Amino acid sequence: MIPLGDDVRSVRLPTMTYLLLALTWGVWLLVQQAGFNPQALAATVCNLGLVPGEITHRVPLGYAVPIGPGMACVVDDNAINRLTPLISIFLHGGWGHIIGNSIYLLVFGKGVESRMGSMRFLVFYLICGLVAAATHIAINPTSAIPTVGASGAISGVLGGYLLLFPRARIRMYFPPIFFFSIPAVLVLLFWFGEQLLAGLPQLSNMNAEVTGGVAVWAHVGGFLAGVVLVRWFAKPTAPGSSYVRV
Repeated sequence: MIPLGDDVRSVRLPTMTYLLLALTWGVWLLVQQAGFNPQALAATVCNLGLVPGEITHRVPLGYAVPIGPGMACVVDDNAINRLTPLISIFLHGGWGHIIGNSIYLLVFGKGVESRMGSMRFLVFYLICGLVAAATHIAINPTSAIPTVGASGAISGVLGGYLLLFPRARIRMYFPPIFFFSIPAVLVLLFWFGEQLLAGLPQLSNMNAEVTGGVAVWAHVGGFLAGVVLVRWFAKPTAPGSSYVRV
């Protein structure tokens, strides 16, 4: 299911949501070369992506993880590794990855930003992303697999939206032809349940690597961070904001 929009509107332009999207796409197009150069894409993912084992120092230096024909990510001890939990939020692994994240940020970020204000929303977004990264590291301390993407930060936005607008209606698209509208609480709890169901087998098997290329426990950590932190970041009434159902 793909969210297309909601029925919550604000008179204030969601400037920070648009700026985050612009920055994310700028990094994808200019730094990661839109994935059209496999070597450049691999270099950004390996060198700037979050590698838990590099943070915890529990993977031997020089350990290599194959990521494509003739390419591998090698564990190192570069100073930049300390910043990868933050940098990796703005990196992506493919077109589907960045498009999916952009849709969720656009649909759910606007309402959350309107209740927080631009700067509060930015801090909230980054903290949720860092909590998601910390969760991923805690669950996978010996992983040498690089992780990239805004999903953890956006998961925090979803958690915040759940508490702020549980009765909002979300317009959904179910391929190939179905369009429908359902309450946000159902959309978001269903999404969170999917993450838990995908992640629990990892814990029972004592092997919590990414599932199908998705770091689901980062999503869980980010979502819970959003649920907890939204109480401190959201304003009771955002100046200049007005909400209407359309």
